[in-house]
Amino acid sequence: MTMIDDLKLAARLARRELRGGIRGFRIFLLCLALGVGAIATVQSVAGGIQRSLTQDGRAILGGDASVRVLYREATPEQRQWLDGQGTVAVTADMRAMTHKVSGDAANADADLGASGLVELKAVDGRYPLYGQLTLTDGATNGQARLAPRDGVYGALIDDTLAARLSLKPGDRVAVGDIAAEVRGIIDHEPDKAGSGGFAIGPRLMVSLDALPASGLVRPGSLINWSYQLRLPPDTDSTAWVKTADKAFPDAGWRVRDFHNAAPQLTRFIDRLAQFLTLVGLTALLVGGVGVGNAVRSHMDASTASIATLKCLGAPARLIFQLYLLQILALAGLGIVAGLVLGTVLPLTAGHLLAGLLPITAEIGVYPGRLALAGLFGLMTALLFSLWPLGQAQGVPAARLFREGSAGRRGRPPAFLLAFLVWLALALGALAVLTSVDQKLAAFFVVGAAATLLLFLGAGTGLTRLARLLPRPRRPALRLALTNLHRPGNLSGMVVLSLGLGLTVLVAVALIEGNFRREVGESLPANAPSFFFVDIQPDQLDAFRQTVMAVPGASDLETTPSLRGTVVRVDGKPAQDMVHDPDKKWVVNGDRGVTYQAVAPAGDKVMAGAWWPADYSGPPKLAISKDVAQAFGIGPGAHITLSILGREIEAEVAVVRDLDFTTLGINFTLVLSPGVLEHAPQTYLATVRAPAASEATIQRAVVKAFPNVTAIRVKEALSTVAVIIANIGMAVRVVAAVSLVAGTLVLAGAIAAGHRRRVYDAVVLKVLGATRSTILRTFLVEYGALGLVTALIAGALGTLTAWAVLTQVMHMKWVFLPETLVLTSLISTAITLALGLVATWRALGQPAAPLLREE
Repeated sequence: MTMIDDLKLAARLARRELRGGIRGFRIFLLCLALGVGAIATVQSVAGGIQRSLTQDGRAILGGDASVRVLYREATPEQRQWLDGQGTVAVTADMRAMTHKVSGDAANADADLGASGLVELKAVDGRYPLYGQLTLTDGATNGQARLAPRDGVYGALIDDTLAARLSLKPGDRVAVGDIAAEVRGIIDHEPDKAGSGGFAIGPRLMVSLDALPASGLVRPGSLINWSYQLRLPPDTDSTAWVKTADKAFPDAGWRVRDFHNAAPQLTRFIDRLAQFLTLVGLTALLVGGVGVGNAVRSHMDASTASIATLKCLGAPARLIFQLYLLQILALAGLGIVAGLVLGTVLPLTAGHLLAGLLPITAEIGVYPGRLALAGLFGLMTALLFSLWPLGQAQGVPAARLFREGSAGRRGRPPAFLLAFLVWLALALGALAVLTSVDQKLAAFFVVGAAATLLLFLGAGTGLTRLARLLPRPRRPALRLALTNLHRPGNLSGMVVLSLGLGLTVLVAVALIEGNFRREVGESLPANAPSFFFVDIQPDQLDAFRQTVMAVPGASDLETTPSLRGTVVRVDGKPAQDMVHDPDKKWVVNGDRGVTYQAVAPAGDKVMAGAWWPADYSGPPKLAISKDVAQAFGIGPGAHITLSILGREIEAEVAVVRDLDFTTLGINFTLVLSPGVLEHAPQTYLATVRAPAASEATIQRAVVKAFPNVTAIRVKEALSTVAVIIANIGMAVRVVAAVSLVAGTLVLAGAIAAGHRRRVYDAVVLKVLGATRSTILRTFLVEYGALGLVTALIAGALGTLTAWAVLTQVMHMKWVFLPETLVLTSLISTAITLALGLVATWRALGQPAAPLLREE
């Protein structure tokens, strides 16, 4: 027979055998569908968001290109050049305080209503160049309502601010020294995602013409100025970015085009999608164990068929082709089901994401991403199926008849082993090559392989240990121990099946627990109640008197604050001197800079020494550990800072270890006295107060100093906590998929041994064992397996969480033992529950039919 004839015959036999149904392959199909569906869902959602970022890039950025200048306006020369490049729209954004103005007062000094922190945005008449600013009342040109009417400027607010301050159209809010009339609630702000930065407060939008009258524009004010451009048609925006940098190489501005409209959001989505995809791939690998169990069980059940075919002259390759075609057909069915899930579920996810993202995710069908998920599923199904298929084709018919499924052992042929190795390497390479962070993906692949081998080894080790242990006197314990090591035992399958999913669950729980602790539970008891920003030097004394006049206010600390960029290190461009890529943020944008004579109380000096309190020599600099690691430098190195256009070269004198968990004022760059005292600057301040006094302090500061921004620490942490909770929810959902897959696989493993359990239960009952004794025997066995699995999964999950937090996220690690205890209980409970169901069914089988078969 030719190869074509072989395949035709194998296909005909496979089709006939599949007519009997797919009862034994339900777990097989569910595992594949679950894993492929998880990967396809994550990929489709990420693809929709990225598509939105690409298609709506101009609206998200606010123009074909954008020039962003920190804390100052563009110079007249720069502005003239920009105006010559195309149509320019100007926006300014900053954090500010606002409060509801009672009555019809025309200024902000009227009676104070409720107050709060806002993200203030001032726009000119050309805003927006692309997209539409829509309001909840249906208006599509909301910016037109910002113009003054009868001498009163308009304001647009988002629904969060409206709810927080009980505002409605027609009410007035304070914006610095003026009172603006609320004229609409923002429904969609086109360039919100492209603004960059971390939003603590809700949006309040006013006209750019209102900003000078507000009194908020002062020397050193933390205002970001954006110049959004509509370039002439057919202009290459990417090339224009390079032209702008060359035209003003020392401008210190940040230039982007619409292809990179929201880099922070893009990086976040890419990282989150990668993490969730890796978790989904873990679920698929867990499901792969179920695939292998199902195939092995099917081959055991097909012993008589295989033996009959071999006796009739069927060659080994025909047996292999027959069952391989069955597996491929069923795998295709499971993959298609997973792809359907990956197409339908993102539509639901799109609605859920609508309120969490600053853009509208264009969720749709992405064939490339679905094909990738399907390829992962197919390769995983083959990887875990070929071993038991290879075993079947290499066993002679006489041995199959004589020993049955329990005694059958064999190794696949050498060519099949080589193909399995190649397939495993190809699957790992696919995971790495399709990943955003290939280094992280490579660690994942190596870790997944090591984890699989570890759980396989643990199952084998448990079997051997059970064989070596002395036999207990109690019958139930003795039988349970024997079940762990006898031929055909479930030890290896149970440990491997449940272990991977539990490992992921432990790791995710520990990471999220550390996140929550870092943000909320770890808030020190002496943390300040407020941060105050943009205090002018001439306001400092009056500000101090105002705050300290409130009963309960204490520990007021003030520090001068400027902003600067690191331009050179030891005479070389700072960008070229970054040794640690993870610390590249040091040269991306500006950093906070201050000056002081003495070291802060409790300062942790890692290298060098602080200058004397009366030091008056050349500039010296104290840097944080992160800055030192970024450049690979220490005391004696020279760093050149650009502060307000002036370059200052200073010698590094101190390397410090900053503890930001205290929530006090910390600067990564501290200069010695005598350099910045006469530069335009503002002050930062912190104060502690009991909760009952916080509202009084905020009202007093807002009324007396409209330009000063008050940030309540608890509110800021609550904002962060909400973001982390949303991320944690997504991660928990996908991690739960791994646990569900592990449970399915465990159920399949227990189901595969059901016939043996029925036989054991019948024999034991005939020999006089009571139902309770048999039940205790099986429950002890499953309980031991669940506990061993939980211990291993707990150790691996803890190690994984530690590595991710300390090496990837660079956060502090805190061991959370309650998480491991809970995991152990979950593991043992799941295993006991499934074992109890299987045992109860076995105990209910009548003895006569089985004994007659024997």
